[in-house]
Amino acid sequence: MSWGTELWDQFDNLEKHTQWGIDVLEKYIKFVKERTEIELSYAKQLRNLSKKYQPKKNSKEEEEYRYTSTRAFLATLNEMNDYAGQHEVISENMTSLIIGELTRYVQELKQERKSHFHDGRKAQQHIETCWKQLEASKRRFERDCKEADRAQQYFEKMDADINVTKADVEKARQQAQLRHQMAEDSKAEYSSTLQKFNSEQHDHYYTHIPNIFQKIQEMEERRIVRIGESMKTFADVDRQVIPIIGKCLDEITKAAESVDHKNDSQMVIEAFKSGFEPPGDVDFEDFTQPMKRTVSESSLSNSRGDGKYEPKFGGKSKGKLWPFIKKNKGAGPEDFSNLPPEQRRKKLQQKVDELNKDIQKEMDQRDALTKMKDVYIKNPQMGDAASVDHRLSELEQNIEKLRLEVQKFEGWLADVEGRLPARTEQARRQSGLYEAQNTSAVNSCAQDRESSPDGSYTEEQSQETEMKVPATDFDDEFDDEEPLPTIGTCKALYTFEGQNEGTISVAEGEMLYVIEEDKGDGWTRIRRNEDEEGYVPTSYVEVYLDKNAKDS
Repeated sequence: MSWGTELWDQFDNLEKHTQWGIDVLEKYIKFVKERTEIELSYAKQLRNLSKKYQPKKNSKEEEEYRYTSTRAFLATLNEMNDYAGQHEVISENMTSLIIGELTRYVQELKQERKSHFHDGRKAQQHIETCWKQLEASKRRFERDCKEADRAQQYFEKMDADINVTKADVEKARQQAQLRHQMAEDSKAEYSSTLQKFNSEQHDHYYTHIPNIFQKIQEMEERRIVRIGESMKTFADVDRQVIPIIGKCLDEITKAAESVDHKNDSQMVIEAFKSGFEPPGDVDFEDFTQPMKRTVSESSLSNSRGDGKYEPKFGGKSKGKLWPFIKKNKGAGPEDFSNLPPEQRRKKLQQKVDELNKDIQKEMDQRDALTKMKDVYIKNPQMGDAASVDHRLSELEQNIEKLRLEVQKFEGWLADVEGRLPARTEQARRQSGLYEAQNTSAVNSCAQDRESSPDGSYTEEQSQETEMKVPATDFDDEFDDEEPLPTIGTCKALYTFEGQNEGTISVAEGEMLYVIEEDKGDGWTRIRRNEDEEGYVPTSYVEVYLDKNAKDS
């Protein structure tokens, strides 16, 4: 099967067909190029998506990624970033292995095609020239034969005419012979030209054209093979990244399988555990008997009643009407005594760890400078050993200060750990959820105590204007009112630093008077002497109520 023999007369159609083949190749190049652009765009969108949901550094959101579920999500984001990288690899490989190679091949193909068809046109022009020469020789032979016939007829006519002189007859005979000789010469030339043309034509259709068309056929077949190989490469480029993409997906699956709901639940306990014990039972109050003690109008029971506000407080305890209003929004005390025991222990432990890291950092710098000083002593030309003494001294002072800080925080930590009630791990887990709820309840109670007399919420104010009662006749009216009677005593189980308005500080083991029981909000109102009274957490004290107070 050869184009040279089968398509010897289809020069123009072959020219169109090969041009169509090049157009197809260029179309495929354009297709692959658009595919690479899509891959790059997809990879960019995946990277942006992964970056969008990455936690911000040094933010609260970053702290949330300590849970197994959020860590699995973070691993998914990282794997999606790698997944996007594989699509970039697809784009790069297709660009270099397909687009670049085919683009160069198309240029070479165009040059080769142009050369082959140039040779074909040249061969056609040559055979056409030979044909024109044959036609010219044929026409000349035909004309000379006709001229010879006419000259012969004229001679015969002159020879038969008796009126013509011999000279005219001889002249006509010579002319006839000349024309006859010219006809013979034209015949010989025509015969020679015809043989030459037939030879050229045979070579043209059986040698030159088949060779040219064979080259064109081979060129076209190479084009077809090349586009097929490119299509295979197209698939191979995708197939090469499938294992890596599979690993990305496997890592996402592995991260998902690492999600531990029990561990996350325990971390919630560790994050929000207060260390307080649950509140005790609420005593029954029998209102059928006359009240033996005055209930504080600042207690939670009145604030949840009809919403009416009747301020009553002892002569020296004015200004403690709302016991849970914060005095300021600044940083808490250095020993974190404003926090619940368990949270305080964690904060102190965290502070100790941070200080130990700072000490290690300073010690590393000191060791490095010490080595540098030794090098300077051994090699004075490298530097002055005395130049680092000042810095070494500063580092020693810093280390000593940090060690003192560590001792101070470790002392507070040991104090807190010694006071925390010893419980089993199972008991800790069982009570953790309730403690978190109890902490929320205490905070809710604090908000209730910050409510305005009509039950509406009031914003925190500055320390100068916060819940101040003007010294008017309103104060005088209550100056002479009897203070609340004591209903029992209590012993402080732990030291409590009263940081908020309305609270009172107590020391461990201190005995105090109880003037108002816990109303279910987790706080008991106590009195140290006539001048000092306030609220403390019920779980921090052991209450001993008088017998007649219980009966009433």
